[in-house]
Amino acid sequence: MKENYKNIHQKLIDKCKKGDKKSQFALYKLYYKAMFNTCYRIINNKITAEDIMQEAFLSAFTKIKTYDNKVSFGAWLKKITINKSLDYIKKQKIQLVDLDNINNDINSKENDILINEDDDAKYNIKQIYNAINKLDDKYRIVITLYLIEGYDHEEISQILNIQYSTVRSQYARAKKKLLDIIKNEK
Repeated sequence: MKENYKNIHQKLIDKCKKGDKKSQFALYKLYYKAMFNTCYRIINNKITAEDIMQEAFLSAFTKIKTYDNKVSFGAWLKKITINKSLDYIKKQKIQLVDLDNINNDINSKENDILINEDDDAKYNIKQIYNAINKLDDKYRIVITLYLIEGYDHEEISQILNIQYSTVRSQYARAKKKLLDIIKNEK
């Protein structure tokens, strides 16, 4: 049996479970920037990301009594935020293409690194973020969940409800397109 996670803000969480509005606002202030950034990296639109983040907090506070301390509160909230962001994308009829049916040889070495070791160019974080924002949604979502949010391919497969091999293919293609964008902007 997994031991309960010990949150540093457990008192606030407990008060939120009792419906305390001040504690909800305090938790919101602690987490809103990180949750907005998560939404924005997936949605790529500040106004929409703000709306989705608000919906995620409303949803979290509505079902906070189901939070069982098996993971950190931040991880629990992030999962809600990501799911809300993905729900929005699905509602917008953005389809993730099943790339399993497309034959494409991908260099396995490319799958392991973001920037080729042979490439002596150095890119700053701002260039990479700008390039990520220029990717098609299907690629931006996968690369964001993997590189920025820290999910592995299996977790992304479950979150997006697509095959593991599709996630790997989309990640490899996203990485290639990302490098092309960065190189073309030099």
